[in-house]
Amino acid sequence: MGNGIAHVFAQHGYGVSLVDISEEALDKALKTIARNLDRMIARETITAGIKERTLGNITPFRDLGAGVREADLVVEAATENTEVKLSLFRQLDGLCPRGTVLASNTSSISISRIAAVTGRPEMVVGMHFMNPVPVMKLVEVVKGYATSEETCRRISALAAKLGKTSVEVNDYPGFVANRILMPMINEAIHALQEGVAGVEEIDTVMKLGMAHPMGPLQLADFIGLDVCLAILNVLYEGFGNPKYAPCPLLVNMVTAGHLGVKSGTGFYAHGQGAEPTVANKFQR
Repeated sequence: MGNGIAHVFAQHGYGVSLVDISEEALDKALKTIARNLDRMIARETITAGIKERTLGNITPFRDLGAGVREADLVVEAATENTEVKLSLFRQLDGLCPRGTVLASNTSSISISRIAAVTGRPEMVVGMHFMNPVPVMKLVEVVKGYATSEETCRRISALAAKLGKTSVEVNDYPGFVANRILMPMINEAIHALQEGVAGVEEIDTVMKLGMAHPMGPLQLADFIGLDVCLAILNVLYEGFGNPKYAPCPLLVNMVTAGHLGVKSGTGFYAHGQGAEPTVANKFQR
């Protein structure tokens, strides 16, 4: 998500500090952005000049302090882990100028809880982009308990400048997108586990019967099965309702390291440059 967010801001003329603790991750992110820009050139939606300007607007940093010391806005896109995010926001609060808005791209974790570890809770907000960021138009603007109306207004206006449509939502587990999406994905996994139908059959029903562009199991692979599990755990813990309990098959797959596209295998096998095929585990 981080490289997609950097891509969109840079393409719209903003100077971007792309920060990661890993040099390898930064190199991979810049190569991914360049590759995605090349696809846009091939589709004739941008020119080679726009690609060069976009890449020129991005400066990679491994040092967090150096990357954020002049930032007007920080958009955090770290792993979907509460303690990681709380630790990062404590650091950001001490490193950023007092006027910097601190936003999180979290899929489900409480903005109010994140904001509470900072000295600027009124300037902490959710800015939840959809994946892939350069393609998807929606941004959920999540208003925490202490988030000011001015902060929400600024983020919504900024989203519009990025060519996105923003929807303001309140701070409850999963917000709107994942509160609705993840139970559907979880139910699809239950249907697979119980032998109701196979992977392709389930996805075909949802694509052709419900006009979804991608079936729920293939979508789960693209999101990352570990991310799906983390979001379902947030929903389950936040609401205390068993309807959000993760399917045991999902738990087992994540435990085994079958995470979807990022690991090469999930409900589908994802080869380099090839169409995904149903993973052998689920062949009938």
